Amino acid sequence: MTRETPLAEYASAHASGHVTVDVRDPDEYAEGHVPGARSIPLSTLAEHVDELTAEQPVYVICASGNRSKAGAELLSRAGVDARSVAGGTAAWVSAGHPVDGGARR
Repeated sequence: MTRETPLAEYASAHASGHVTVDVRDPDEYAEGHVPGARSIPLSTLAEHVDELTAEQPVYVICASGNRSKAGAELLSRAGVDARSVAGGTAAWVSAGHPVDGGARR
């Protein structure tokens, strides 16, 4: 079962330098993403599993939390400690956190 991480807990992990993977499509990522998030669209995530095996949890984010759950589940099945960010990038922006790229910068 995939762990879903509340936004406040994720914000703390992000500030500590944990890996974030944004599984949205490249155009969505370009419109605005969590600073430092790595863009790996959900459709190609399985091809990048070897790059994500880490000592720390990997946080998976999308627009609202649906695709990130699928992505975190895929990574978890591959042995990665993956966690879906509750509410996704929309919740991140709504909480007033910064974004890189796009008009929301």
